[in-house]
Parts: sequence; structure tokens; C-alpha cells
Amino acid sequence: MPGVLRNPRLWLFGVCLLPLVRLIAFGINGALGANPIEFITRSTGTWTLVGLMVTLAVTPLRQLTGYAPLIRYRRMLGLFAFFYASLHFTTYIWLDQFFDPAAIVRDIIKRPFITVGFIAFVLLIPLAATSTHAMIRRLGRRWKPLHRMVYVIALLGVIHYLWLVKKDMSEPLIYGAVLLLLLLVRLPWGVAILKMAGPRQASART
Repeated sequence: MPGVLRNPRLWLFGVCLLPLVRLIAFGINGALGANPIEFITRSTGTWTLVGLMVTLAVTPLRQLTGYAPLIRYRRMLGLFAFFYASLHFTTYIWLDQFFDPAAIVRDIIKRPFITVGFIAFVLLIPLAATSTHAMIRRLGRRWKPLHRMVYVIALLGVIHYLWLVKKDMSEPLIYGAVLLLLLLVRLPWGVAILKMAGPRQASART
């Protein structure tokens, strides 16, 4: 049991479940506000974006810190982003549209932020479906190009949030700035800077 408690993967799994636990606790205690559907939709959407950003941050953090085991948790983080995206989408089609296909199609066509969000969710599905070791082996060299689509998905997620907000755009712009930074550090000069910074930090710790 002590060995299990020292397992970082187990702790990370628990931390990733906290937003869901919070939502359930709020629901039980009637603390979802005057518009519970909007609260759930915003919360699951927010944690989808957070999950995407944290997943994209794994590789730069590994390069910066020199801590190679970080890469082991990237798949779990990505799957939790998909999990909250699924809750977000389910809330929309169930609690908002009551599983009305015609209303959903009309909404997707007429409201641009819904269109962009729907596209992002659809693009996430093949990434989640091919996240297993068996699919990685089966796809071979095709796996990496497929999963680079996460950059497009994250961008669509930010646009979805930006177009949703009507007044205070500070929060979606923060996500946009974080995404821009995460993309810039993947450029050749960004990778070079991270590689230069990493060893200095590693030597400072020793």
C-alpha cells in the first residue's frame, strides 16, 4: 500500500479527477448557481482547455528541467482533456439540446463558436482512440503526424472560447497567449533555448 501511495501516476489521476468531484459536490449541495447547465458547460470547457495546455506543456517542461519521466504522464493528461471535452459535449447535446438532432445541426451551422467547438471535439476523437500502445505500434510513423493535430485542436478550443465570450475576453486571451508560447518553444530556436536552459538548471540543482 505505501508503494501505491508513492506512485506519481496515481496522484496525478486523482488530481485530474478533482474538477469532476467539485462539480458533483456542487450539484449535491445545490451550489451550481442560478443556471446550473451554464455552470457545468463552462466548467467542463475550462478544464478541457486546461488539460490541452498542460498536455502541450509536457515536452517543453521535460526539455527545460531535464526530467525525462515527465513524458510518461502526457498520455494520461491528454485523455483527461478528452474526458472533460466529452463531458462538455454531452452537457450540450443532453442538457442544452435534449438530444434533438435537428436543433443540434441548426446550432452548429448558425453559431460559429459552436461550429468551431464541434470540429475540435470531432478531431479529438481519433487522438483518444489511437492513444493505446497497440495503436501506436499499428500506426507506426503515421502516429506522430496524426497526434500533431492537437495543436490545431487547442487553437480551435481557444477560438471557441473567444467567440463565446461577449464582454470580458481576458481569460480566453490568456489561454491564447499560453498556447502561443507553447507553440513558439516548439520552433527550432525555441527548442535550442530550452536545451541551453535545461543543463544550467540541472547543474544548479546538483
